[in-house]
Amino acid sequence: MAVKLACLDCGQGNRVPEEKLGAGPKCGTCGAALMPSKPVEVTFDVLEKARRMDEVPLVVDFWAGWCGPCRMMAPEFAKAAGQMAGRARFAKLGTEAHPQAGGTFGIRGIPLLIKFERGREVARQAGAMPAAGIVGFVQG
Repeated sequence: MAVKLACLDCGQGNRVPEEKLGAGPKCGTCGAALMPSKPVEVTFDVLEKARRMDEVPLVVDFWAGWCGPCRMMAPEFAKAAGQMAGRARFAKLGTEAHPQAGGTFGIRGIPLLIKFERGREVARQAGAMPAAGIVGFVQG
């Protein structure tokens, strides 16, 4: 069975056989990795496409450069992305560059993790967490 994924670089929709998710699938349009083992910085428009289209869990870290806890959590988020490679996608959205995210997602504090599945928000967690906590959040 094929799953739908939006490319986190160009936003183009792709279909990938489920058994190939862990084999490094690439976007048919731009060649970017569809299931990267590290977080991808996304734009608001690409995030909107991905959260509506993706048929695998999409975990988004809403952050800002001036936020100390956000900077502290970044390497932990990257570690969690590596541990969950092939099972979930990890993206980062800068709230300063994309202020519309605050209203759209009801962001009251950062860092904020939101997990999306099949177009719906299924979980959210505010505050910095270690990699193990992030993996638990994704699996929960």
